[in-house]
Amino acid sequence: MSDTIFSKIINREIPAEIIYEDDLALAFKDISPQAPVHFLVIPKKPIPQISAAESEDQALLGHLLLTAKLVAEQVGLGNGYRIVINNGADGGQTVYHLHLHILGGRQLQWPPG
Repeated sequence: MSDTIFSKIINREIPAEIIYEDDLALAFKDISPQAPVHFLVIPKKPIPQISAAESEDQALLGHLLLTAKLVAEQVGLGNGYRIVINNGADGGQTVYHLHLHILGGRQLQWPPG
């Protein structure tokens, strides 16, 4: 997989407002927020998109969801939040490094877009 903006954030080649990090994942504020609270959770392992994940990634995928939950609690999203994973061009994915969008801080509408 080629370098992406997210791999450059992981490698500290470009700045980001990192709000959580562990051995497997990184969470940082989105530079173009779509809600009052909008952060991303990414795996440090370069998986291009959710449809490219393998069975060996099962524990990592669960870790990403638990990380999203943990950080959402830390930033005060007690009333709820939305987790979005875009997959492929038709799904709106623009960076091909798996990432979870966590949005909250206001009442979110359905359908989303």
